[in-house]
Amino acid sequence: QVQLVESGGGLVQAGGSLRLSCAASGGTFRLRAMGWFRQAPGRERDIVAAINWNAADTYYANSVKGRFTISRDNAKNTVYLQMGSLIPEDTAVYYCAAGKHLLGGTYYSRVDYEYWGQGTQVTVSS
Repeated sequence: QVQLVESGGGLVQAGGSLRLSCAASGGTFRLRAMGWFRQAPGRERDIVAAINWNAADTYYANSVKGRFTISRDNAKNTVYLQMGSLIPEDTAVYYCAAGKHLLGGTYYSRVDYEYWGQGTQVTVSS
């Protein structure tokens, strides 16, 4: 089991920055890929960024490439999402997720994830 708790959401003006954190408990965090997803009202929950278990590889949705950066600190059992140049279209609930595969496997889509946090709201005003 992996428990995930997100923090760092809030209200920010367009062009601003936020850093989301996701603290994990459970012994297998460091063996799993981690992802950030977001869901706006009436929309599907889509992947934003992901990082493999040892931080050797990352994935970004086209809409956030060059603006967002995902990272992880396995010693602290935490994954981060640094968000910059925010636009109103980034407004959503952001969810942290832990991958279902250990020490490898795909991590580019929602079906690759097994554990979810409760979400944190990010609102970008124009």
